[in-house]
Amino acid sequence: MISGLAGILASYGHLLLYGLRNTLILTAISFAIGFSLGSLIAMGRVYAPTWLRALLVAYVEVIRGTPMLLQLFILYYALPDVGIKLSAMMAAILGTGLNSAAYQSEYICASIKAVPSGQWEAALSLGMTKLQAILSIIMPISLRSALPALTNELVYLLKYSSIAYFLTVVELVYAGEIIGSETFMYVQVYTIIAIIYLALSLLITRGMKLLEKKIMIPGLAVEAVQRT
Repeated sequence: MISGLAGILASYGHLLLYGLRNTLILTAISFAIGFSLGSLIAMGRVYAPTWLRALLVAYVEVIRGTPMLLQLFILYYALPDVGIKLSAMMAAILGTGLNSAAYQSEYICASIKAVPSGQWEAALSLGMTKLQAILSIIMPISLRSALPALTNELVYLLKYSSIAYFLTVVELVYAGEIIGSETFMYVQVYTIIAIIYLALSLLITRGMKLLEKKIMIPGLAVEAVQRT
């Protein structure tokens, strides 16, 4: 078993590294898209006019109520029918990012609502406008509180990046499939990939916990929301 693992790493390490690179790129960019868009959606769901709130809630419910794989298929296979053609990697990044935005908006929205009302009143009493209070006071506090849930989301995205396999993106799982089809050492190949995913998940969790301890404001934490 050990010799088989070593042999795969020696002969196909370059392909695993290529798959790992694509996995990390997909995870990082989709999380950034999800965080940026999710923050805007969360602020809109709390502070926007009623009609816009309804549209944002509808977006979140549609994304959460349909499989991510279906969303990726629409972007990659259906959009060309209306003249929009994306590369496999671009479709995977965009689809995963838009999906993550819906979930991240839930976490951030819950954290915004959990900010003590006194913080809002204090900001307005200092002469801040509504927008200044949101950006300078409410959002920094809520994002700190949402960090545990955002950590969960980042780990989820790392694992869900394997869905890009169905769009022919050569990420870790696809790289493993290629190696397995050539060597027929599927047990060894998928053991290596599982170890890589586990190591990355633990590294992300540890790093985010250190960040959480560094920036957390005592007494303002909220419960981490899980994907449902």
